[in-house]
Amino acid sequence: MTGDGAPTKLPTPPAPRPTVPSLFLAFLRLGTTAFGGPPMVAYIGELAVDKRRWLTRESFADGVALSQAVPGVISMHTAAYVGLRVRGTPGALAAYVGFGLPALVLMLALSALYGVSHELRPVVAAFRGLQVIVVALVAHAVLLFGRRAVTGWRDTVLVAAAGTFLVLGGNPIVTIVAAAPAGLLLYRAAPSPEPRSGDGRAEARPRTVRVALLLALAVVLAGAALHVLDRRLFSLAALMTKVDLFAFGGGFTALPVMLHEVVDVRRWLTGRAFMDGVALGQATPGPIMITATFVGYQIAGLPGAAVATLAVFAPDFGVLLLAVPYFDRLRNSPAVRRVLRGILASFVGLLLAVTFEFGRE
Repeated sequence: MTGDGAPTKLPTPPAPRPTVPSLFLAFLRLGTTAFGGPPMVAYIGELAVDKRRWLTRESFADGVALSQAVPGVISMHTAAYVGLRVRGTPGALAAYVGFGLPALVLMLALSALYGVSHELRPVVAAFRGLQVIVVALVAHAVLLFGRRAVTGWRDTVLVAAAGTFLVLGGNPIVTIVAAAPAGLLLYRAAPSPEPRSGDGRAEARPRTVRVALLLALAVVLAGAALHVLDRRLFSLAALMTKVDLFAFGGGFTALPVMLHEVVDVRRWLTGRAFMDGVALGQATPGPIMITATFVGYQIAGLPGAAVATLAVFAPDFGVLLLAVPYFDRLRNSPAVRRVLRGILASFVGLLLAVTFEFGRE
C-alpha cells in the first residue's frame, strides 16, 4: 500500500514467450482473415501487444517503421519482426510463413481452377461480396492504429499530407522518402522520448545476419541450378526477385513492374489474364503480391507457382533479417527516432488512402 492507504499498483508482468509452433498457429489464424493488405498491421499489433503482450507498443511501432523502410510486403514484414523479437530467426520464419500460407493455398486452388476454366465470374463475384467487409476492416484499422500513432498536431500534418498525396496518385515510395526528412525537421522542437534498452525480449544478434547471408547464398545456388535445368523458370525467378526488391511501400507498388515485365516485355500472359490474377489476389487474404503465385502457375504449373512465390517473398525476408540488428543500434538516436516517427505518421496516411480507394471501388 501507499502512504495514503491506496493499494500499490504493481507493474504488469511480461507475458511468457510463445513456442515456435504456437507462434505459427497464431499467425496462421490471423492470416486467414488478412484481407485489406497494409491495414492488417494494426491487427498484428492488437495480437502482439494488446492480447498476447509479446512486445511493448514502442517496440512494435519500431517494427512497423522498419517494415516500411525495406522492400517487400509491410504486413508480412511486421509479422516476421514480431516473431524475430520473441523467438529469434525460427520465430520470424514461423510468423512469416504462417501469416502468408492461407493466401498461398487459396491462390493455388484458384489458379488451378482458372487453368480449367477462364470464366471465373461466379467465383470472383462471390469474393466481391467480401469487399464491403474489407472496407470496414481497413477503416477500423485506421482508428486502431491512428489512435496510438497520432498524438499531436505534427503527426496530424504528416498524416494529412501523406494521405492526400497518395489519394491524388502519388507514389508510396516518394511518401516514405519524404516522410523521413519531414519527421527530422518537424519533430525537432517536440519532446524527445527517453532512450530505452528494449522490451525485455532478446535483441537481434549477429547470428541473424549470418542466417540472412546463408539465405542469400541459398537463393544464389538455387538460381544457378535453375539456370542449368530450366531457363524459363530461371527467368521467372529473376523477374520475381527484381519485383520484390523494388516493392518499397507495399505490394501494390510492385504490380506495375510485374505487369510490364510479364505482359509487355515477355508476353507470358495477356493483359486480361494478368488482371484476373490481380483480382484474385485482392479477393484472397494476404498480400497482393500473391499474384506472383498465379502468374507462376499459369506459366509453368506447380513448379512455376513454387518458384515465383519463393522468389517474390524470400529476398525481402533476408533483407529484414539483415536490417534489424543495425536498427537495434540506431533506434535510440534522437535523429533516428524523429525519422521513424515521421515514417509512422506516413503509414497512417497510407491507411487512410487505402480506405478511401477501397470505399470508392
